Amino acid sequence: MDPRTALREAEMSSARALPELAVSIELFPPRSAEAEARFWPEMARLAAAEPAFFSITCGAGGTAREGTFPLALALKARFGRPVAAHLTCAGHSRAEVDALAEAYWQAGIRHLVALRGDPPKGEGRYRPRPDGYAYAAELVAGLRRVADFEISVAGYPETHPEAPSPAFDLENVKRKVDAGAVRVLGQYCFDTEAILRYRDALWRIGVRVPFVPGIMPIRSFPQIRRFSAACGAGIPAWLAELFRDVPPKAPEHAMIAAWVAAEQCRRLVAEGFRALHIYALNRADLTLALLRLLGRPVPVAAPVDASN
Repeated sequence: MDPRTALREAEMSSARALPELAVSIELFPPRSAEAEARFWPEMARLAAAEPAFFSITCGAGGTAREGTFPLALALKARFGRPVAAHLTCAGHSRAEVDALAEAYWQAGIRHLVALRGDPPKGEGRYRPRPDGYAYAAELVAGLRRVADFEISVAGYPETHPEAPSPAFDLENVKRKVDAGAVRVLGQYCFDTEAILRYRDALWRIGVRVPFVPGIMPIRSFPQIRRFSAACGAGIPAWLAELFRDVPPKAPEHAMIAAWVAAEQCRRLVAEGFRALHIYALNRADLTLALLRLLGRPVPVAAPVDASN
């Protein structure tokens, strides 16, 4: 087969296989006026890609009232896309968590991502409040009592850093699903084989809800290396070598990042996944480039300069 024929067949195969892929996009509340000025133009570009839903994180100590809650309502109102708000139980009473969940329901937010969350800064190791939901499985059950939410939970292909063993971590996911979760959103993982092993392990222990792998397009490799060390995500040697001596602001960095993410997504789709969760870090460019590489006909408009 000559190269031109091979290329045409590859393009046709991509166009057939990937448009049905459901993509969700994770965001975080902007932390300054300058960040917020950049945020909304970027969200307009991402919303044009028609994600299955936006998910919005909250900070240590569960600062949802100050950041996640108003942002969830604003995103839903501006763009009409489904929104999943992260809701944590660390540092809060059951009454406080239930009241926030009720506020989400009354505001029309029907999808929550139920997480234990990190303890407030300065408190060290997590300790459940006696009057609170101790862990995410209890939180899921509590939210089910508040209203008929669609509830997603977290899964860790490389094991949660606080879990005593991979088996314990897997059983914890099953407890969350048994409590009423309908989806497992994966922590980002650059080791595709680990993602596939995790999917198979969940199936073996009886988890039958969808597991959605997390994809992290690498905006800055030094930043991702630091973040991964803190959250327990591995950096494969081949990935470090690809970015060796490539400055984050160099055009080559973005090209490599988009290629790495696209190749991982193509492998996951070939392995049967039909939904992916992208950690966009509040920027549109790499996510849109990734979707285009996957054959999704998303608009890629020039970014708006918020300083003008």
